Amino acid sequence: MTTDPPRLRADARRNVEGIRLAALDVFRAGGLNSPLDEVARAAGVSKGTIYHRFGGRQGLIDAVVEELFAERIAGIISEVAAIEDPVERFEGYLRRIWLVAFDEPAANDVLLRTQPGSGALTALCERANEVAGGFLADAQATGAIRADLSAADVHVLIWERGIIARACEPQHREGFIRSFEHTLRGLHAGA
Repeated sequence: MTTDPPRLRADARRNVEGIRLAALDVFRAGGLNSPLDEVARAAGVSKGTIYHRFGGRQGLIDAVVEELFAERIAGIISEVAAIEDPVERFEGYLRRIWLVAFDEPAANDVLLRTQPGSGALTALCERANEVAGGFLADAQATGAIRADLSAADVHVLIWERGIIARACEPQHREGFIRSFEHTLRGLHAGA
């Protein structure tokens, strides 16, 4: 027999929801490694309250990962899956993933797996890699994408672009796009 978790008092529920909302804002702006002090300040609670309610950073990340990134990745997958041409679908997936890594520090942290202790993030990354592998296989079947490219190579390409996005913050988005378009051309057969 399982028992339901104890119900929180109204003020405790408000604190939990306030912490969650603050974490979403702070993580979106500064990434998953943003200081918990910033989350606590934004939520109007002590850092100890975060630990009490969420057990620390991992618990807090797990509490917001669906809203923070899982919905975003699901949207990208759905949008790209609707593209009929397998090569365009594969390239479209990489473009969108790379742009989300550039535009959203928290998404980049997810793709870079900066929080390996988070089961929710690990599962999300594995799902994204599985989808990328399927898009790759379909594109390779056309003969237009290099046959020697593996799903592991694609994972590394996503990871490398994430590192570039993080390391080169002052670069312009247009330069980042120009750079990854060169990379995409290099994935074509005969390149």
